Amino acid sequence: MTKKKKTAWICQSCGARAYKWAGYCSSCGEWNTIVEEVIKSDEPARGIGAAAGSFSKPVAVGKVSFTETPRFSSGSVELDRVLGGGIVPGSFVLVGGDPGIGKSTLLTQLASRVADSRGSVLYISAEESPQQVRLRAERLGAVKDNFLVVSEADMEQIEAYCEEIKPEVLIVDSIQTVYKPDIPSAPGSVVQVRESAAQLLRIAKNTGTAVFIAGHVTKDGAIAGPRVLEHMVDTVLYFEGERHTQYRILQAVKNRFGALEIGVYEMDDSGLHDIPNASELFLSERPVGASGSVVVPIMEGTRPVLLEVQALVSTSLYQNARRTTNGIDVNRLQLLIAVLEKRVGLPMGSCDAFVKATGGVRIDEPAVDLGLALALASSYCDFPVDPYTVVIGEVGLAGEVRGVSQLEHRIKESQKMGFRKAVVPANAGRMKVNSGFELIKVSSLAEALKAVGIGRNKKQH
Repeated sequence: MTKKKKTAWICQSCGARAYKWAGYCSSCGEWNTIVEEVIKSDEPARGIGAAAGSFSKPVAVGKVSFTETPRFSSGSVELDRVLGGGIVPGSFVLVGGDPGIGKSTLLTQLASRVADSRGSVLYISAEESPQQVRLRAERLGAVKDNFLVVSEADMEQIEAYCEEIKPEVLIVDSIQTVYKPDIPSAPGSVVQVRESAAQLLRIAKNTGTAVFIAGHVTKDGAIAGPRVLEHMVDTVLYFEGERHTQYRILQAVKNRFGALEIGVYEMDDSGLHDIPNASELFLSERPVGASGSVVVPIMEGTRPVLLEVQALVSTSLYQNARRTTNGIDVNRLQLLIAVLEKRVGLPMGSCDAFVKATGGVRIDEPAVDLGLALALASSYCDFPVDPYTVVIGEVGLAGEVRGVSQLEHRIKESQKMGFRKAVVPANAGRMKVNSGFELIKVSSLAEALKAVGIGRNKKQH
């Protein structure tokens, strides 16, 4: 008599179990994501730190054995910054990005540098042959004796390689192509991705090997597979950039070992090169004297970065005005247009408005509100803002300008980049500034417009 296979209905988006005929997942709110998966659980799961056939025991937190292991460098200043100061032994890092953006290039250079300075690195290529990896390594100048590569997708064999080699770093490219042979599901399915990641997590925590995995992304830009994958790892990095440009941005969206930072790279035929001064890069092509252009200092973790915000406001040819954004939430744009119309008297509600954060960076913090509002007013009135002025502040619905965090760090970066003025909230405390640098304190959006001279040149519509 054949043994009946155990199956479960699982959401492909979040990995949660669902009812058999449900088309809607109550856990993540997605429709048509429920699929049937075959499961197998003959051997009991064991906790992290427990050997095979044994179980962990509860102990007092003060009696947990602890040996602090220092971080080690990845060989890239930008990658070290994004990871929080270097690679943590036993960490589990997920790197996602669009196809062809440079994930394999980043991981190949990482493997080469660690193999040259630290010890053996095992590169699991589940999508390419070893010959293809060698061609890329030769092009990048990354051929090292301790850089070991194997084309394998079986997780049991991968774990056997790790027990034999004991690498400092394990790289799996990619998590959607490896599988566990005891699970009768295709690679890339919800169960396979979750269980393969769980096995890699145990390898990282039990052996101290730092594990890096590459992840596919969906057409919406999110990591493919169950959402639980991002919860399991210690760090989630997104590698972004426009394909027709040579610049790439590595952004941390989760990091258990540090702040959420960004790293900036330049990509050419020889690989990725660090760009330590991101502000200089983002402002290098800024048009001087153009209306609708304002420089705002943003904080990416502990790193202040100067960024240009551009706005274009024009008369609408349609009954419904258009609102288009790039790198900025469209809801923030609509809110600021409403405040400018209600509190300042600029009739922009019937105008088309387009805003953009240059450099491909996504801005989420409210400290750019005032700069974005001044860029919109500058474009509407066709009056340029002083190119040597930075603007910092959050704007409320009453038109008031509110304080922001880490103001002093933003001001220091502005002074370092040669700016001479800063429009800041009125509640900003006293701070040391260079001679010749002026702080303009404003309490409302109307005061900010007057401070940069826009109120004197209002266009009549």
